[in-house]
Amino acid sequence: MAGSKGVVLAALFANGAIAILKFGGFLLTGSPSMLSETYHSISDTGNQVFLLVGIRFSEKESSREHPFGYGKAQFFYSFLVAVLLFGIAGWESMKHGYNAIVHGSHAISGTLTFAGTTFPSWYVNVVVLLGAIGFETYALAKANAEMQRQIDHYGWSGIREAFGKMSDVTTLTAFTEDSIALAGAALALVGILLSKATGNEVFDAIAAVLIGILLMGFALALAWENKRLILGESLPADVEAELRAVVRASPRVVHLDTFRSVYVGPQTVLVTMDVSFDPETEATELDGVIDDLEARLYQADDRIRHVFVEPEV
Repeated sequence: MAGSKGVVLAALFANGAIAILKFGGFLLTGSPSMLSETYHSISDTGNQVFLLVGIRFSEKESSREHPFGYGKAQFFYSFLVAVLLFGIAGWESMKHGYNAIVHGSHAISGTLTFAGTTFPSWYVNVVVLLGAIGFETYALAKANAEMQRQIDHYGWSGIREAFGKMSDVTTLTAFTEDSIALAGAALALVGILLSKATGNEVFDAIAAVLIGILLMGFALALAWENKRLILGESLPADVEAELRAVVRASPRVVHLDTFRSVYVGPQTVLVTMDVSFDPETEATELDGVIDDLEARLYQADDRIRHVFVEPEV
């Protein structure tokens, strides 16, 4: 959890500063892609706030109403990020870019004077975007380090497998968002440079449309990833197979009748099972046998936090 929170805080400060700089660049130049990138960074900043709220809420102690804790709060807030922030920001970005293509861009061609030197105002956008690329590279490096730590810890083959199996939606969201942010800043930079090189502002507007499509695509992907966890996804089949083997290898276990697992929070799994024990096991021994079985499961996978065993005759 500490690693996830560090990733989010790094992205929050970076995106907050970048949003202000991008909006300043838009006010000076009227660039469509800079407005799209402003929407992008504002949504990124709001994203981090929602994720921090989710982390804070998920740390609450379990209660009678929520006996397994509040871990799923992170799934819910990540889903809100997708629907309320990235979907809306993506749509507004694409719509603004489309209007600029159809009705013409209103980019401002002016000059600025700084320290006695006069230069075209669009230089500000280039400087801001290069700075944004630097900030986002730093934030992505932090998110990637946490991703790689979990990939190594759980033995996944790489990022692609991690996307399908990871329950830490905070790190997953931050990693994807930072990757999209880098792509968006690069698109805006290319669009602006092409427009100035050719004298045709349509390239700037096209970049704005592409940024909007990126944001909406991310919104859909993030919503889909959170859907599987909100609905109650189990551990991957290969992990469950290993845990079943642990149960069958336990002393006094004759047969494993049923085995079920479900995520009740990021990195937090509930396991229930029906187990047939050796009929010669005394009732006074059963508690110790079950305790040993639970300990073996906790040791086998550190995501397992709750185990319920139903003894069968």
